[in-house]
Amino acid sequence: MQISALRFGVGLLVCFALAPILYPNPHFRSAVGDLVPFFIITAAFIISAKNALNSRGHKRLFWSLMTAGLAMWCFNQACWVYFEVLVRRPVPEPFQGDIVLFMHVVPITASVAIRPHQADEREGMLPSALNVFILLVWWLVVYAFFVFPEEYLAVNVGVYSPRWDFLYLVEGAILIAVSASAYFTSTGLWRELYRDILIASTLYTLSSEAMNSAIARGAYKTGGIYDLPFLIATMGFLWVAIAGRYRLRGIPMMPALQRSKHSVAPLLTQIALLSLPVMAYWALFLSQDDPYLRRVRFAVAIVGIAVLAFLIFLKQYLLDQRLLHLLRHSRKSFDNLQRLQGRVIQQAKLASLGELVALAAGELEFPLSSILSESEQMAASHNLTREQLSTAQKIGQQARRTRELIIDLLSFSQQTPGEKNPLDLKSLLQRAVQMEGFKLQNKSITLSVEATDPVPTVLGNANQLLQAFLQIVENAVDALQEMGSGRLQVSLWSEAGEVIVQFADTGPGMRDPERVFDPFYTTKPVGKGTGLGLSATYGVIQDHKGQISCYNRPEGGAAFEIRLPVFQTNNAIAGAAGA
Repeated sequence: MQISALRFGVGLLVCFALAPILYPNPHFRSAVGDLVPFFIITAAFIISAKNALNSRGHKRLFWSLMTAGLAMWCFNQACWVYFEVLVRRPVPEPFQGDIVLFMHVVPITASVAIRPHQADEREGMLPSALNVFILLVWWLVVYAFFVFPEEYLAVNVGVYSPRWDFLYLVEGAILIAVSASAYFTSTGLWRELYRDILIASTLYTLSSEAMNSAIARGAYKTGGIYDLPFLIATMGFLWVAIAGRYRLRGIPMMPALQRSKHSVAPLLTQIALLSLPVMAYWALFLSQDDPYLRRVRFAVAIVGIAVLAFLIFLKQYLLDQRLLHLLRHSRKSFDNLQRLQGRVIQQAKLASLGELVALAAGELEFPLSSILSESEQMAASHNLTREQLSTAQKIGQQARRTRELIIDLLSFSQQTPGEKNPLDLKSLLQRAVQMEGFKLQNKSITLSVEATDPVPTVLGNANQLLQAFLQIVENAVDALQEMGSGRLQVSLWSEAGEVIVQFADTGPGMRDPERVFDPFYTTKPVGKGTGLGLSATYGVIQDHKGQISCYNRPEGGAAFEIRLPVFQTNNAIAGAAGA
């Protein structure tokens, strides 16, 4: 493609150079000198616009700015075609198209200054867009300050024309500097694109300066020798649009070789804002111009300061809002990380303790069975005294109690996943509450279940979940019995793809809610609790891909909250297989 483009460019240049020689008609020469660059710039504009439509994020902003600059350039060239080719008269002086021509370099410079190869798409395009708008406003103020008064208010070609040429040269120099900086701080395909922009910008700046100098001397003729480097520059920008279309298609942002401590676009906006007070001071105290023009320049500077100050305030406000959003997101992420770390630690503790408990319980099972068997035989003997019989019964009672503890330990250590099926949690909760309610002797304690209908089903093991619910209900009843009265309210509802079960009592609350799921942690009297029930419950809920938490309610009492994922019908086979 590069060889074909080079051949086309060389052939077009040869034809462009030979046309005035073969057909020396002045109008034909002007038509060639105006129409050929117009068609090239128009083609670059169309291809760049397509690049913008086919891009996303900062790449789209890059091509959109490039398209805007080419569109303004195309408009100016169309004005030359209108005057010199269609109506066949010289371009008027002053020429309104000069304003558009002066401003078209700004979007092209901004497209490179935003450094799309370094952009983080998560930060959004708004800060970059505001920087571009600030630069555009600043250049408008500069044009209105230095050129516009002598161009339209007090027409003086000898004053405004050199100023226009000088500012245009400054614009070109800034474009070259920004392009060179982007080239040396990029890599890969972006580096090649910046190289092409740098070459085209350099050719365009030099050719424009040569043409402006020839115009000032009265030596310029459309279609003459000065248009050859200008035509090469237009083909350079056309190549930027064509090559960029193929180079950056589907290519993500390329990493920079080195990141600048200060981005180019924000630095240019800072310089722009600081320069306006200096311009206002010069217009008011140092300028030797007519008082009317001095007032105009001072007013332009003040308006520019006001507009730029508002834009910078808006940008800072939006950045502050973005920062607050990021802080809230970071805090939420940190809290989630802490909860995740707590769960990982809890699971690791349960896993290691499960292995130790299984080993210890297995070793104790045989001697305890022997002790219990011998104590029962001794208690059944008729040859013992009353004191000996009482001792044998105590030994059997303590052996059975120890054996129950061993059974709890084995149950804790053998938390293996069971077969899971779609379940209706409301019936399981009602069953758990009824089973515990039958044991109650205190009529001042009430248990109830409330559920919003319909409640989605969950995928789980009925026996494991029933045991987990019974453990929580039993703990709540024990706490209420210590107070002599109270209520346990079990609530069931669905929310955001989860089924939520809440056990809320009116008891004294938990002494340390963060530790209730730790193995062997209990607040019950010695001999009444082992501290393994809630640890086993935690393991059951984790096995069901759910979450369980405990906290004290502000109005008093403790609350356990269980969250289980809703059973998805279309994932029934996959869920059952995963169980």
